[in-house]
Amino acid sequence: MKVRKLVATAALAALALSTAACGGSGSSTGSGDAALTYWASNQGTSLDNDKQNLTPLLEKFQQQTGVKVNLEVIGWNDLQTRIQTAVTSGQAPDVVNIGNTWASSLQATGAFLPYGDAEMQAIGGADKFVKTALDTGGAPGQPPTSVPLYGLAYGLYYNKAMFAAAGLQPPATWEAMVAAAKQLTAGGVHGLALAAASYTENAHFAFINSAQNGAELFDQDAKPTFDSDGVVNGVKRYLDLMQTDKVVDPGNAQYDNGTKAVNDFATGKVAMILTQNNADNSLTSNGMKSDAYGVVPLPAPENAKQKIASFVAGINLSVFKNTKNKDAALKFVNFMTSPEVQTTLGKPFSSLPVLKDAKPVFTDNAEEAKTFADIYANMSKPLPLTPNEDQFENTVGKAMNQFFATIASGGTVSSDDIRKAFKTAQDQVAAAG
Repeated sequence: MKVRKLVATAALAALALSTAACGGSGSSTGSGDAALTYWASNQGTSLDNDKQNLTPLLEKFQQQTGVKVNLEVIGWNDLQTRIQTAVTSGQAPDVVNIGNTWASSLQATGAFLPYGDAEMQAIGGADKFVKTALDTGGAPGQPPTSVPLYGLAYGLYYNKAMFAAAGLQPPATWEAMVAAAKQLTAGGVHGLALAAASYTENAHFAFINSAQNGAELFDQDAKPTFDSDGVVNGVKRYLDLMQTDKVVDPGNAQYDNGTKAVNDFATGKVAMILTQNNADNSLTSNGMKSDAYGVVPLPAPENAKQKIASFVAGINLSVFKNTKNKDAALKFVNFMTSPEVQTTLGKPFSSLPVLKDAKPVFTDNAEEAKTFADIYANMSKPLPLTPNEDQFENTVGKAMNQFFATIASGGTVSSDDIRKAFKTAQDQVAAAG
């Protein structure tokens, strides 16, 4: 899943207010010939692949409504910056995909259209969405400024042949996962692969492991609590996969995205990976068939306080408040979140449905689909819905990058080291407000 940092500063918010009177980049010369500009995130195997999948749908939307949609697919390395620039410059598209963990930070800029009662009704009503997915749309107690489009969740992928040869069963607890990984680490094969240099993935697992310990990253006043025992112990548990359990190749400290770990799994270099369901595309492109691997929820420790296996990952859809084509934009959001479009895009984009009672179509493996649907609906928790969530990812995630680098170079990282670094990060976030 592709979630990136978002720096929602006070200056950004102020600039956003100044853009309120600026027009969106769409145009309208009448009810029948409106045009929208849509920035889509990269969900498929390439930007061109996204265009190939989306273009027929956009043409169908034009046939139904008379509204032409000008599409631009933007890679994840650029999307955040493009959105920030759009917010400050006023040169924005009408509709844009966002990582759902950005929702509260973007909402705080004031640049996005709230889905109030009328807007929500125009897109088919709030009741059509899975509640946990819709809960990622913005800060609690406020009308959301984004709605779910593509759902994602983390799972533990395991190589069936390696497990069978070792006489192992899929792990149901963290302890069983580590034991299996130790048994399978031999002869150049490692038990697990991690994207240990990806600050976003590290931040995700800081959140999940902390949640399993019953810890929160922010208190009820949105003040950071990164140095609490639950957070520190959860992160230590994750780091120890490389440090003390030695089931992760130290070379993973240079893996700055999840694809490298997925490729190791597909080519038999590792027995397990912790990744999101959209890894299926990469596994398939590496020649690994869906019956060669199994998926179980990310195991929690035996003494876990919460059986959290993922955060509610995914992509949301927002409308810029300064659009000249609000009605057309809402029609487009309704179209993209319709059961037909969700089913059409679920396979090529390897996404989980965000609509109630919809069936996952991202895989031909019914057991895998059922497992991910259960994780997403019942074992996931939203990342903190606070305007400074992006700062958590940026500070804690990058501190974990450094921890893994230290471990990979032969150093050690203690609980006190983690607490000290997180206290510094916590103070930075608190000072930023």
